[in-house]
Amino acid sequence: MKLLFIEDDRELLKSVLLYFNEGGYNCETAKSILEAQDKIENHDYDCIILDLILPDGNSLPLLSKIQAQKRETGIIVLSANSNIDDKVLSLDLGADDYLTKPFHLSELNSRIKSIIRRKKQSGTALLEFNEITINTDAKEVKVNTTSLKLTKKEYDLMLYLFYNRNRVVTKSSISEHLWGDYMDFSESSDSVYSHLKNLKKKLNSAGANDYIKSLYGVGYIFKDD
Repeated sequence: MKLLFIEDDRELLKSVLLYFNEGGYNCETAKSILEAQDKIENHDYDCIILDLILPDGNSLPLLSKIQAQKRETGIIVLSANSNIDDKVLSLDLGADDYLTKPFHLSELNSRIKSIIRRKKQSGTALLEFNEITINTDAKEVKVNTTSLKLTKKEYDLMLYLFYNRNRVVTKSSISEHLWGDYMDFSESSDSVYSHLKNLKKKLNSAGANDYIKSLYGVGYIFKDD
């Protein structure tokens, strides 16, 4: 899962990144509205955690812009202000949740998971595609009754392909999703190929049909022939 934290408090960001990276999330940050706009326009996120007040202004107009793009992105607004008017306005503008500082990271994590589930999974932890089942709570992939032994990156790749089924995804988009801000250090093209090859091998060995297709010079697509 890919998160964007729009926050200028360095100590809070440090704690948040440590907690959520260890929890298996792919995290990116933006410390201003301008930086956040650039990232949101060029990348997709499962959930955006948005501080209400940033160095270059109030972030509510940014919230409106995100909603206007009609993406299936969850949004949680953070604020040091418990003013009910701010909360109501944030929710009216399209935020999925509002959390007052200070907060426990475990609570933020719970709210993020709940929002992502509602947005993408219609309230269920089980995702199904023919003989393939993904349990997002257990982070487990099964082919019929056979559980696959996947690495974290292979699991994240499987989930990314599932959410983008029947759509062409490029190597760069896969790389950006798996490594985020650190993709330049991953030798991404070779790594993407290696992870895809291993994932296909494990799926096919367990009896799954060959759903992952390579489109030469374009990218990959996950679909049922």
